[in-house]
Amino acid sequence: MKLWDKGIKTDKKIDMFTVGNDRNLDLVLAKYDVIGSIAHAKMLHKIGLLRKDENNSLVTELKAILKIIEKGDFTIEDTFEDVHSKVEFMLTEKLGDVGKKIHTARSRNDQVLVDMHLYLKDEITEIKNMVKALFDLLILKAEMHKKVLMPGYTHFQVAMPSSFGLWFSAYAESLIDDVYMLNTAYKIADQNPLGSAAGYGSSFKIDRTLTTELLGFKTLKYNSVAAQMSRGKTEKAVAMGLSSLAGTLSKFAMDICLYMSQNFNFVSFPDEFTTGSSIMPHKKNPDVFELIRGKCNAIQALPYELTLITNNLPSGYHRDLQILKESLIPAIQTIKTCLEMLKFSLENIKINAEILKDPIYDFLFTVEEVNKLVAQDVAFRDAYKIVGSKIQKGEFKANKAVNHFHEGSIGNLCLKEIRDKMMKAL
Repeated sequence: MKLWDKGIKTDKKIDMFTVGNDRNLDLVLAKYDVIGSIAHAKMLHKIGLLRKDENNSLVTELKAILKIIEKGDFTIEDTFEDVHSKVEFMLTEKLGDVGKKIHTARSRNDQVLVDMHLYLKDEITEIKNMVKALFDLLILKAEMHKKVLMPGYTHFQVAMPSSFGLWFSAYAESLIDDVYMLNTAYKIADQNPLGSAAGYGSSFKIDRTLTTELLGFKTLKYNSVAAQMSRGKTEKAVAMGLSSLAGTLSKFAMDICLYMSQNFNFVSFPDEFTTGSSIMPHKKNPDVFELIRGKCNAIQALPYELTLITNNLPSGYHRDLQILKESLIPAIQTIKTCLEMLKFSLENIKINAEILKDPIYDFLFTVEEVNKLVAQDVAFRDAYKIVGSKIQKGEFKANKAVNHFHEGSIGNLCLKEIRDKMMKAL
């Protein structure tokens, strides 16, 4: 069944190519298609295009379909083009001509827009909740290990003293920036496109304010063409939010891969959290973190991919837009899996508290020595040369006591302030 069927049979190869993977992807959107249809039916009743009994029948049947979806029993067979045609078929099969009235004053274009907007709002909310759970764990780990020093690096060279508290809380605060990006995407998605129809509105006196309220949108996308133009733009905004978050997770995963190596030995995990080699019995590979890194790196390419799909499209609907779902929906599922696995693994991380006993890290404290001389009224550039000369002559002796107290330093992590910032962001 096709909603646009005029009695002319489509070639099978054309049908397969144009439908693509829509049936599988639309299973994710089915719930939102029904929710959108319930709001639409109530609006049609309010403006007099549905009688009370017709509206009641449609809403009752749509709620029954919603229960089927929530139970996981909803399917879209090959005889249907997409979720919209399947839902309308089920309504018509149960209610006859009344079921055919559900498509009055709307198009598949604004249907899929509503579906995606509602879906993306829910997914962004869920992702933010998962980010908060990871954030809480990082702050907890930062508090637990705030006094354990570790080397800081620049250019992969030993640089200055850091701490596990500083490391964990750095990623915690970085997640706040990602939440800001997700908030922006949410705000863009939180605009009701229903009523834009094929992109140019309807001659019926539809009530778009009512559907905005019924569907829980903050506002509506007023201009009907602008509503259609939001397809692609909304997905790209979400992709940018996902990309930002993926960048944080990928960098963290890379740190862990590096710090797990025998050359560093900063952190470790229980054996059951690692994998082995088919020929090297000693191996404990960080496969989970390598996969998080790889998957998140792929997600960081998503905004560019969506940009290339939509970049040269004029206003109005184009079938190219269908392809957006094929990249975005799997990416959302992937980032959620990465968040889940990273949190699950970090709960069991083991910290090496004896790292700085190795003399290769003595040079971490050269800046501390320079600063002590400066505090004794030696000019900074002179103090720098004095310590540099000691290093060259092999006379430098590290004093491993650190006194950092400014906001955001080893001795003042500002964990409460970071927590408060996250709560405001959320």
